Amino acid sequence: MGGGGQLTEPGEPGTGGSGRVFTWEEVQRHSHRNDQWLVIDRKVYNVTQWAKRHPGGFRVISHYAGEDATEAFKAFHHDGKFAQKFLRPLQIGELAATEPSQDHNKNAAIVQDFHTLRAQAEDDGLFRVRPMFFCFYLGHILLLEALGWLTVWVWGTSWMLTLLCSIILATAQIQSSWLQHDFGHKSVFKTTHGNHIMQMFIMGHLKGASTNWWNHRHFQHHAKPNVFSKDPDVNMLHVFVVGAIQPVEVRNKKLRFQYIDGFQELVLAMTFYLRYFCCYLPLYGLFGTLALITFVRFLESHWFVWVTQMNHLPMDIDHEAHQDWLTMQLHATCNIEQSSFNDWFSGHLNFQIEHHLFPTMPRHNYYLVAPLVQALCEKHGIPYQVKTMRQGLADVLRSLKNSGELWLDAYLHK
Repeated sequence: MGGGGQLTEPGEPGTGGSGRVFTWEEVQRHSHRNDQWLVIDRKVYNVTQWAKRHPGGFRVISHYAGEDATEAFKAFHHDGKFAQKFLRPLQIGELAATEPSQDHNKNAAIVQDFHTLRAQAEDDGLFRVRPMFFCFYLGHILLLEALGWLTVWVWGTSWMLTLLCSIILATAQIQSSWLQHDFGHKSVFKTTHGNHIMQMFIMGHLKGASTNWWNHRHFQHHAKPNVFSKDPDVNMLHVFVVGAIQPVEVRNKKLRFQYIDGFQELVLAMTFYLRYFCCYLPLYGLFGTLALITFVRFLESHWFVWVTQMNHLPMDIDHEAHQDWLTMQLHATCNIEQSSFNDWFSGHLNFQIEHHLFPTMPRHNYYLVAPLVQALCEKHGIPYQVKTMRQGLADVLRSLKNSGELWLDAYLHK
Protein backbone atom coordinates (compact mmCIF):
# COMPACT_ATOMS: atom_id res chain seq x y z
CA MET A 1 0.00 0.00 0.00
CA GLY A 2 1.75 3.23 1.02
CA GLY A 3 5.23 3.44 -0.51
CA GLY A 4 8.21 5.48 0.57
CA GLY A 5 10.74 3.63 -1.57
CA GLN A 6 10.99 2.28 -5.08
CA LEU A 7 9.54 -0.86 -6.61
CA THR A 8 12.32 -2.60 -8.47
CA GLU A 9 11.08 -6.12 -9.04
CA PRO A 10 7.76 -7.98 -9.18
CA GLY A 11 6.33 -9.82 -6.23
CA GLU A 12 7.37 -13.36 -5.42
CA PRO A 13 6.02 -16.02 -7.76
CA GLY A 14 2.49 -17.16 -7.09
CA THR A 15 -0.47 -18.64 -8.80
CA GLY A 16 -1.65 -15.29 -10.13
CA GLY A 17 -5.17 -16.33 -9.21
CA SER A 18 -6.19 -19.97 -9.11
CA GLY A 19 -9.92 -19.60 -9.59
CA ARG A 20 -10.51 -20.33 -5.92
CA VAL A 21 -13.22 -18.46 -4.05
CA PHE A 22 -13.23 -17.42 -0.41
CA THR A 23 -15.61 -16.07 2.18
CA TRP A 24 -14.82 -13.10 4.40
CA GLU A 25 -14.61 -15.47 7.34
CA GLU A 26 -11.80 -17.35 5.62
CA VAL A 27 -9.95 -14.16 4.71
CA GLN A 28 -10.20 -12.75 8.23
CA ARG A 29 -8.52 -15.84 9.67
CA HIS A 30 -5.32 -14.83 7.84
CA SER A 31 -4.48 -11.73 9.84
CA HIS A 32 -1.35 -12.76 11.70
CA ARG A 33 2.26 -11.68 11.33
CA ASN A 34 3.27 -14.84 9.45
CA ASP A 35 -0.02 -15.36 7.62
CA GLN A 36 -1.48 -12.33 5.88
CA TRP A 37 -4.21 -12.12 3.26
CA LEU A 38 -6.04 -9.03 2.11
CA VAL A 39 -8.69 -8.09 -0.45
CA ILE A 40 -8.50 -5.42 -3.17
CA ASP A 41 -11.41 -5.01 -5.58
CA ARG A 42 -12.79 -8.41 -4.50
CA LYS A 43 -9.54 -10.19 -5.38
CA VAL A 44 -7.80 -12.07 -2.57
CA TYR A 45 -4.02 -11.74 -2.20
CA ASN A 46 -1.52 -13.59 -0.03
CA VAL A 47 0.96 -10.85 0.96
CA THR A 48 2.75 -12.76 3.72
CA GLN A 49 6.16 -12.75 2.01
CA TRP A 50 5.67 -9.56 -0.02
CA ALA A 51 4.96 -7.56 3.16
CA LYS A 52 8.63 -7.87 4.11
CA ARG A 53 9.64 -6.13 0.85
CA HIS A 54 6.81 -3.62 0.72
CA PRO A 55 8.34 -0.19 -0.03
CA GLY A 56 6.08 1.50 2.51
CA GLY A 57 7.15 -0.90 5.25
CA PHE A 58 5.70 -4.22 6.37
CA ARG A 59 3.62 -2.66 9.14
CA VAL A 60 1.51 -0.57 6.73
CA ILE A 61 0.35 -3.53 4.70
CA SER A 62 0.08 -5.71 7.82
CA HIS A 63 -2.44 -3.31 9.32
CA TYR A 64 -4.89 -4.44 6.62
CA ALA A 65 -4.27 -8.17 6.96
CA GLY A 66 -7.59 -10.03 6.91
CA GLU A 67 -9.43 -6.92 5.68
CA ASP A 68 -10.58 -5.15 2.55
CA ALA A 69 -7.75 -2.80 1.55
CA THR A 70 -9.30 -1.42 -1.63
CA GLU A 71 -9.77 2.17 -0.46
CA ALA A 72 -6.36 2.36 1.21
CA PHE A 73 -4.69 0.90 -1.89
CA LYS A 74 -6.26 3.52 -4.15
CA ALA A 75 -5.47 6.32 -1.72
CA PHE A 76 -1.77 5.49 -1.45
CA HIS A 77 -0.97 4.55 -5.05
CA HIS A 78 -1.18 7.31 -7.63
CA ASP A 79 -0.30 4.76 -10.34
CA GLY A 80 -2.55 1.82 -9.57
CA LYS A 81 -1.78 0.04 -12.85
CA PHE A 82 1.93 -0.07 -12.03
CA ALA A 83 1.26 -1.37 -8.52
CA GLN A 84 -1.04 -4.07 -9.94
CA LYS A 85 1.98 -5.64 -11.66
CA PHE A 86 3.33 -6.51 -8.25
CA LEU A 87 -0.01 -7.66 -6.90
CA ARG A 88 -0.92 -9.99 -9.75
CA PRO A 89 1.51 -12.80 -8.81
CA LEU A 90 0.19 -12.66 -5.25
CA GLN A 91 -3.45 -13.30 -6.14
CA ILE A 92 -4.78 -16.59 -4.81
CA GLY A 93 -8.45 -16.20 -5.69
CA GLU A 94 -11.51 -13.99 -5.33
CA LEU A 95 -14.39 -13.43 -2.98
CA ALA A 96 -17.31 -15.74 -3.50
CA ALA A 97 -20.14 -14.20 -5.53
CA THR A 98 -22.40 -14.41 -2.48
CA GLU A 99 -20.00 -12.32 -0.38
CA PRO A 100 -20.41 -8.52 -0.11
CA SER A 101 -17.60 -6.31 -1.40
CA GLN A 102 -17.11 -4.72 2.01
CA ASP A 103 -15.96 -6.45 5.17
CA HIS A 104 -17.08 -5.97 8.78
CA ASN A 105 -20.47 -4.55 7.80
CA LYS A 106 -19.03 -1.36 6.31
CA ASN A 107 -21.58 0.98 4.76
CA ALA A 108 -21.64 0.10 1.04
CA ALA A 109 -23.40 3.37 0.15
CA ILE A 110 -20.64 5.46 1.74
CA VAL A 111 -17.96 3.39 0.03
CA GLN A 112 -19.62 3.81 -3.37
CA ASP A 113 -20.24 7.53 -2.95
CA PHE A 114 -16.64 8.11 -1.93
CA HIS A 115 -15.47 6.13 -4.95
CA THR A 116 -17.63 8.39 -7.13
CA LEU A 117 -16.21 11.48 -5.44
CA ARG A 118 -12.65 10.33 -6.07
CA ALA A 119 -13.46 9.67 -9.75
CA GLN A 120 -14.95 13.16 -10.02
CA ALA A 121 -11.83 14.69 -8.46
CA GLU A 122 -9.66 12.85 -10.97
CA ASP A 123 -11.86 13.95 -13.88
CA ASP A 124 -11.69 17.56 -12.63
CA GLY A 125 -7.89 17.44 -12.71
CA LEU A 126 -7.46 17.81 -8.96
CA PHE A 127 -4.62 15.29 -8.94
CA ARG A 128 -2.65 17.32 -11.51
CA VAL A 129 0.37 19.20 -10.19
CA ARG A 130 1.25 22.84 -10.74
CA PRO A 131 5.07 22.54 -10.90
CA MET A 132 5.69 26.25 -10.33
CA PHE A 133 3.92 26.07 -6.96
CA PHE A 134 6.56 23.65 -5.64
CA CYS A 135 9.42 25.45 -7.41
CA PHE A 136 8.53 28.71 -5.68
CA TYR A 137 8.01 26.85 -2.41
CA LEU A 138 11.49 25.33 -2.54
CA GLY A 139 12.88 28.70 -3.60
CA HIS A 140 11.44 30.48 -0.59
CA ILE A 141 12.99 27.86 1.72
CA LEU A 142 16.44 28.35 0.20
CA LEU A 143 15.95 32.12 0.42
CA LEU A 144 15.13 31.85 4.13
CA GLU A 145 18.23 29.72 4.72
CA ALA A 146 20.41 32.32 3.00
CA LEU A 147 18.68 35.22 4.76
CA GLY A 148 19.24 33.67 8.18
CA TRP A 149 22.98 33.36 7.58
CA LEU A 150 23.33 36.79 5.94
CA THR A 151 21.58 38.43 8.90
CA VAL A 152 24.37 37.53 11.31
CA TRP A 153 27.21 37.55 8.79
CA VAL A 154 26.53 41.14 7.65
CA TRP A 155 25.12 42.80 10.80
CA GLY A 156 26.74 40.82 13.59
CA THR A 157 25.89 38.22 16.22
CA SER A 158 24.13 40.31 18.86
CA TRP A 159 21.40 38.65 20.94
CA MET A 160 18.61 40.29 18.95
CA LEU A 161 20.11 39.40 15.57
CA THR A 162 20.79 35.85 16.74
CA LEU A 163 17.16 35.56 17.84
CA LEU A 164 16.02 36.86 14.45
CA CYS A 165 18.34 34.41 12.69
CA SER A 166 16.94 31.54 14.80
CA ILE A 167 13.36 32.42 13.89
CA ILE A 168 14.24 32.60 10.19
CA LEU A 169 16.07 29.27 10.29
CA ALA A 170 13.25 27.61 12.23
CA THR A 171 10.80 28.87 9.62
CA ALA A 172 12.96 27.39 6.86
CA GLN A 173 13.12 24.10 8.75
CA ILE A 174 9.38 23.78 9.27
CA GLN A 175 8.63 24.73 5.68
CA SER A 176 11.12 22.06 4.61
CA SER A 177 9.13 19.60 6.72
CA TRP A 178 5.94 20.49 4.87
CA LEU A 179 7.69 20.20 1.48
CA GLN A 180 9.31 16.82 2.15
CA HIS A 181 5.86 15.70 3.26
CA ASP A 182 4.56 16.45 -0.27
CA PHE A 183 7.30 14.40 -1.88
CA GLY A 184 6.87 11.62 0.67
CA HIS A 185 3.25 11.23 -0.44
CA LYS A 186 4.33 11.19 -4.10
CA SER A 187 2.09 14.17 -4.83
CA VAL A 188 4.59 16.19 -6.91
CA PHE A 189 6.29 14.04 -9.56
CA LYS A 190 4.64 11.30 -11.58
CA THR A 191 7.32 8.77 -10.71
CA THR A 192 8.02 7.29 -7.31
CA HIS A 193 11.75 7.59 -7.98
CA GLY A 194 11.60 11.34 -8.58
CA ASN A 195 9.58 11.98 -5.45
CA HIS A 196 11.87 9.76 -3.38
CA ILE A 197 15.06 11.51 -4.54
CA MET A 198 13.66 14.96 -3.75
CA GLN A 199 12.38 13.84 -0.37
CA MET A 200 15.81 12.45 0.51
CA PHE A 201 17.46 15.72 -0.54
CA ILE A 202 15.10 17.86 1.57
CA MET A 203 15.07 15.60 4.62
CA GLY A 204 18.77 14.80 4.51
CA HIS A 205 20.51 17.93 3.23
CA LEU A 206 18.05 20.65 4.27
CA LYS A 207 16.90 19.15 7.57
CA GLY A 208 19.48 16.61 8.69
CA ALA A 209 16.79 13.99 9.32
CA SER A 210 15.85 10.49 8.16
CA THR A 211 13.48 9.88 5.27
CA ASN A 212 13.25 6.18 6.08
CA TRP A 213 12.22 6.80 9.68
CA TRP A 214 9.60 9.37 8.73
CA ASN A 215 8.05 7.31 5.93
CA HIS A 216 7.67 4.10 7.91
CA ARG A 217 5.91 5.92 10.74
CA HIS A 218 3.87 8.34 8.68
CA PHE A 219 2.34 5.80 6.30
CA GLN A 220 1.11 3.80 9.27
CA HIS A 221 -0.50 6.95 10.61
CA HIS A 222 -2.36 7.50 7.35
CA ALA A 223 -3.39 3.87 7.03
CA LYS A 224 -5.00 3.71 10.49
CA PRO A 225 -5.13 7.21 12.05
CA ASN A 226 -5.73 7.35 15.82
CA VAL A 227 -5.93 3.55 16.08
CA PHE A 228 -4.02 2.09 19.03
CA SER A 229 -1.24 -0.35 18.13
CA LYS A 230 -1.42 0.73 14.47
CA ASP A 231 -0.87 4.51 14.45
CA PRO A 232 2.57 5.32 15.93
CA ASP A 233 1.52 8.94 16.43
CA VAL A 234 -0.79 7.94 19.29
CA ASN A 235 1.58 5.35 20.76
CA MET A 236 3.46 7.97 22.77
CA LEU A 237 3.43 6.23 26.13
CA HIS A 238 6.96 7.40 26.91
CA VAL A 239 5.64 10.99 26.81
CA PHE A 240 1.82 11.17 26.87
CA VAL A 241 -1.30 9.09 27.28
CA VAL A 242 -3.92 10.31 24.83
CA GLY A 243 -7.63 9.91 24.24
CA ALA A 244 -10.19 8.49 26.64
CA ILE A 245 -9.29 4.77 26.35
CA GLN A 246 -5.50 4.60 26.53
CA PRO A 247 -5.07 6.36 29.92
CA VAL A 248 -7.20 3.68 31.60
CA GLU A 249 -5.67 0.66 29.82
CA VAL A 250 -1.95 1.42 30.06
CA ARG A 251 -1.51 2.41 33.68
CA ASN A 252 0.46 -0.77 34.46
CA LYS A 253 2.18 -1.37 31.13
CA LYS A 254 5.92 -1.13 30.67
CA LEU A 255 7.14 1.35 28.08
CA ARG A 256 9.33 0.48 25.12
CA PHE A 257 11.18 2.49 22.50
CA GLN A 258 11.63 1.55 18.86
CA TYR A 259 14.49 2.45 16.56
CA ILE A 260 14.97 2.25 12.81
CA ASP A 261 18.48 1.74 11.44
CA GLY A 262 19.62 3.53 8.32
CA PHE A 263 23.33 4.13 7.66
CA GLN A 264 22.66 5.70 4.27
CA GLU A 265 20.22 8.13 5.86
CA LEU A 266 22.82 9.04 8.46
CA VAL A 267 25.46 9.82 5.85
CA LEU A 268 23.06 12.05 3.91
CA ALA A 269 21.96 13.85 7.07
CA MET A 270 25.58 14.61 7.91
CA THR A 271 25.79 16.87 4.87
CA PHE A 272 23.30 19.17 6.61
CA TYR A 273 25.48 19.44 9.70
CA LEU A 274 28.63 19.90 7.61
CA ARG A 275 27.03 22.81 5.78
CA TYR A 276 25.65 24.25 9.01
CA PHE A 277 28.97 24.17 10.87
CA CYS A 278 30.85 25.62 7.89
CA CYS A 279 28.46 28.58 7.89
CA TYR A 280 28.11 29.30 11.60
CA LEU A 281 31.26 27.96 13.30
CA PRO A 282 33.35 31.00 12.23
CA LEU A 283 30.67 33.32 13.67
CA TYR A 284 29.72 31.61 16.94
CA GLY A 285 32.41 29.10 17.74
CA LEU A 286 31.63 25.49 18.65
CA PHE A 287 29.50 26.08 21.74
CA GLY A 288 27.55 28.95 20.18
CA THR A 289 26.91 26.96 17.01
CA LEU A 290 25.56 23.99 18.96
CA ALA A 291 23.38 26.31 21.04
CA LEU A 292 22.00 27.97 17.91
CA ILE A 293 20.96 24.73 16.21
CA THR A 294 19.47 23.45 19.48
CA PHE A 295 17.33 26.57 19.80
CA VAL A 296 16.27 26.35 16.15
CA ARG A 297 15.21 22.73 16.71
CA PHE A 298 13.33 23.80 19.83
CA LEU A 299 11.32 26.40 17.90
CA GLU A 300 10.72 24.10 14.93
CA SER A 301 9.60 21.12 17.03
CA HIS A 302 7.00 23.17 18.88
CA TRP A 303 5.66 24.57 15.61
CA PHE A 304 5.50 21.08 14.09
CA VAL A 305 3.80 19.40 17.05
CA TRP A 306 1.13 22.07 17.51
CA VAL A 307 0.21 22.08 13.82
CA THR A 308 0.08 18.31 13.38
CA GLN A 309 -1.63 17.48 16.66
CA MET A 310 -4.40 20.08 16.60
CA ASN A 311 -5.97 18.10 13.73
CA HIS A 312 -5.80 14.69 15.44
CA LEU A 313 -5.28 14.71 19.20
CA PRO A 314 -8.72 16.13 20.11
CA MET A 315 -10.44 13.60 17.83
CA ASP A 316 -11.53 9.99 18.51
CA ILE A 317 -8.64 7.75 19.60
CA ASP A 318 -9.59 4.12 20.07
CA HIS A 319 -8.97 0.54 19.03
CA GLU A 320 -9.59 -0.79 15.53
CA ALA A 321 -13.24 -0.31 14.52
CA HIS A 322 -12.99 -1.56 10.90
CA GLN A 323 -14.67 1.50 9.42
CA ASP A 324 -14.80 2.51 5.77
CA TRP A 325 -12.10 4.91 4.58
CA LEU A 326 -14.24 8.07 4.71
CA THR A 327 -15.71 7.42 8.14
CA MET A 328 -12.38 6.35 9.65
CA GLN A 329 -10.54 9.44 8.41
CA LEU A 330 -13.30 11.88 9.44
CA HIS A 331 -13.46 10.45 12.96
CA ALA A 332 -9.70 10.94 13.33
CA THR A 333 -9.19 14.30 11.61
CA CYS A 334 -10.52 17.85 11.52
CA ASN A 335 -9.75 21.00 9.56
CA ILE A 336 -8.52 24.44 10.54
CA GLU A 337 -10.19 27.29 8.71
CA GLN A 338 -8.59 28.51 5.51
CA SER A 339 -6.61 31.71 5.13
CA SER A 340 -3.43 32.54 3.26
CA PHE A 341 -1.51 32.60 6.54
CA ASN A 342 -3.01 29.34 7.83
CA ASP A 343 -2.24 27.62 4.51
CA TRP A 344 1.40 28.71 4.66
CA PHE A 345 1.84 28.28 8.42
CA SER A 346 0.58 24.68 8.35
CA GLY A 347 1.80 23.64 4.91
CA HIS A 348 -1.88 23.26 3.89
CA LEU A 349 -2.34 20.69 6.67
CA ASN A 350 -5.17 22.86 7.88
CA PHE A 351 -6.99 20.79 5.21
CA GLN A 352 -6.17 17.64 7.16
CA ILE A 353 -9.42 15.91 6.19
CA GLU A 354 -8.79 16.25 2.46
CA HIS A 355 -5.14 15.32 2.90
CA HIS A 356 -6.05 12.10 4.68
CA LEU A 357 -8.73 11.18 2.16
CA PHE A 358 -6.49 11.92 -0.83
CA PRO A 359 -2.85 11.68 0.35
CA THR A 360 -1.43 11.79 -3.21
CA MET A 361 -3.39 14.92 -4.20
CA PRO A 362 -1.21 18.05 -4.59
CA ARG A 363 -1.93 20.26 -1.59
CA HIS A 364 -2.71 23.34 -3.69
CA ASN A 365 -5.94 21.59 -4.73
CA TYR A 366 -7.27 20.73 -1.26
CA TYR A 367 -9.47 23.82 -1.12
CA LEU A 368 -11.11 22.78 -4.41
CA VAL A 369 -12.07 19.29 -3.27
CA ALA A 370 -13.08 20.37 0.25
CA PRO A 371 -16.66 21.46 -0.68
CA LEU A 372 -17.25 18.10 -2.37
CA VAL A 373 -16.08 16.23 0.71
CA GLN A 374 -18.19 18.38 2.99
CA ALA A 375 -21.29 17.75 0.88
CA LEU A 376 -20.69 13.99 1.00
CA CYS A 377 -20.29 14.09 4.77
CA GLU A 378 -23.54 16.02 5.14
CA LYS A 379 -25.32 13.45 2.98
CA HIS A 380 -24.29 10.59 5.25
CA GLY A 381 -24.40 12.45 8.56
CA ILE A 382 -20.64 12.25 9.20
CA PRO A 383 -19.30 15.20 11.25
CA TYR A 384 -17.01 17.49 9.23
CA GLN A 385 -15.25 19.71 11.78
CA VAL A 386 -13.64 23.04 10.92
CA LYS A 387 -12.02 25.05 13.72
CA THR A 388 -10.19 28.32 14.10
CA MET A 389 -6.45 28.10 14.64
CA ARG A 390 -6.90 29.31 18.20
CA GLN A 391 -9.56 26.72 18.94
CA GLY A 392 -7.45 23.96 17.44
CA LEU A 393 -4.45 24.82 19.63
CA ALA A 394 -6.62 25.12 22.75
CA ASP A 395 -8.20 21.73 22.04
CA VAL A 396 -4.78 20.07 22.19
CA LEU A 397 -4.27 21.28 25.75
CA ARG A 398 -7.82 20.36 26.71
CA SER A 399 -7.41 16.87 25.29
CA LEU A 400 -4.13 16.24 27.12
CA LYS A 401 -5.64 17.54 30.36
CA ASN A 402 -8.62 15.20 30.05
CA SER A 403 -6.40 12.21 29.23
CA GLY A 404 -4.15 12.97 32.19
CA GLU A 405 -7.09 13.16 34.56
CA LEU A 406 -8.42 9.82 33.30
CA TRP A 407 -5.01 8.19 33.76
CA LEU A 408 -4.65 9.57 37.29
CA ASP A 409 -8.09 8.40 38.27
CA ALA A 410 -7.43 4.91 36.86
CA TYR A 411 -3.99 4.78 38.54
CA LEU A 412 -5.31 5.80 41.95
CA HIS A 413 -8.21 3.35 41.82
CA LYS A 414 -6.49 0.37 40.17
